[in-house]
Amino acid sequence: MVEAVERQIEHFISDLDDKSTKALYAKLPSGKRLRAKLILQIAGSSLQTIKTAAIVELIHTASLLHDDVIDDANTRRNKPSLNALYGNKTAIMLGDILYSKGFYELNNISAKVAKIVSNAVTQLSLGELADVELSKSFNPNRDLYLKMIYQKTASLMEASAGAAANLVGKDERVYMRYGRNLGIAFQMIDDILDITQDEATLGKPALHDFKEGKSTLPYIYLYEALDDAGKQKLISLHGKTLKSDELSWLKEQFEKHNIVTKAYNEAKALVVEAIELMNKQGESNLSKIAMSMIDREF
Repeated sequence: MVEAVERQIEHFISDLDDKSTKALYAKLPSGKRLRAKLILQIAGSSLQTIKTAAIVELIHTASLLHDDVIDDANTRRNKPSLNALYGNKTAIMLGDILYSKGFYELNNISAKVAKIVSNAVTQLSLGELADVELSKSFNPNRDLYLKMIYQKTASLMEASAGAAANLVGKDERVYMRYGRNLGIAFQMIDDILDITQDEATLGKPALHDFKEGKSTLPYIYLYEALDDAGKQKLISLHGKTLKSDELSWLKEQFEKHNIVTKAYNEAKALVVEAIELMNKQGESNLSKIAMSMIDREF
């Protein structure tokens, strides 16, 4: 039923009656539609469910447009980003249009679903701001990192699951916990893949996060494992273009201290909890979606 969600998104865009917006949106890659798949799996394929899934995907796309501007990203899913093609102003305004349309359409679903999703967008924006602030210097604080990725990534996943559960009378709290775990694990795995995968696989340069000033979970764990001299060296490399010997040192230290496995196991623990929650609800397909979070290599 993802095709039905795509058609609904196209309908929402057509409703705007603006050729420029339609042409710009057509330039965007559709992505995995993970949030839509989650909503459909929880709430079925009614028109209201399809519209909710389409709205959430519009909002998610808007957040990515803004994120690419904030990060000065030139690519998105192996293609030139919209800001790289048309400039930051165009990307920001398209994001604003998609956000606004999404909020408008939320009013036609229900007050409760609108509240769940709009609260997540507030959290998402707070997470974006926290990400910018944390990127100004090396952040060794795991709790601050976890709060930021919850807000920036997991909050909309959590809301997707909660909104879907609300639509069909399922226990919102259980499904929101599932979505929260899924979102946090998803971002943790993304952060790990930034270190372990190559540019061709990622669609961006490897170890790009650290160059952009992001202190993700593997770097926080590495900081904790290093001696004082190593800590200072790690901090000195933060936010800069690394030379080959510096890249080699980082990779050696990650391997020496078994950092990738430690970070992976933390993400896996969240996924295992999510699977247990869904197994108790008899939601085997949602358990499979959760497992896909830790098995991916895109």
